[in-house]
Amino acid sequence: MRLARTLLALAVVAGFGVVARADEKLPPDQQAKVEAMLRQEGFTKWKEIELDDGMIEVDDAVDASGKQFDLKLDPKTLAVVKRKAE
Repeated sequence: MRLARTLLALAVVAGFGVVARADEKLPPDQQAKVEAMLRQEGFTKWKEIELDDGMIEVDDAVDASGKQFDLKLDPKTLAVVKRKAE
């Protein structure tokens, strides 16, 4: 019985180690750089910019023609590595 409790406790603790981290806001200086790059690339507005799983995600970025995209950017170069039309 003791062994079962110990194993159960270990399983519960181990399970908490794999909890996904929440999306993070960018530091203000990096946020400003991303916004400047988005404007330079022709985007006029966007809903949210956040760091998720090591990539910068831009939700609902709208280009000059009104098309909407979700973008993933390389956090070091700010290059668009994925563009998904909404």
